[in-house]
Amino acid sequence: MKLLIDLFTTDYGLMSITGLFIILIMAGYFTRLFLGKVGGEAPQEK
Repeated sequence: MKLLIDLFTTDYGLMSITGLFIILIMAGYFTRLFLGKVGGEAPQEK
């Protein structure tokens, strides 16, 4: 319980949460970007 209180009430705890959310958002963005690029590079057959 002390860990959760420290996580949500201290400045370094809030910065840790913020950093984790930024990393998760970036991972989702880059995954979507890379999968879109890979799917778009296939040559089209006539």
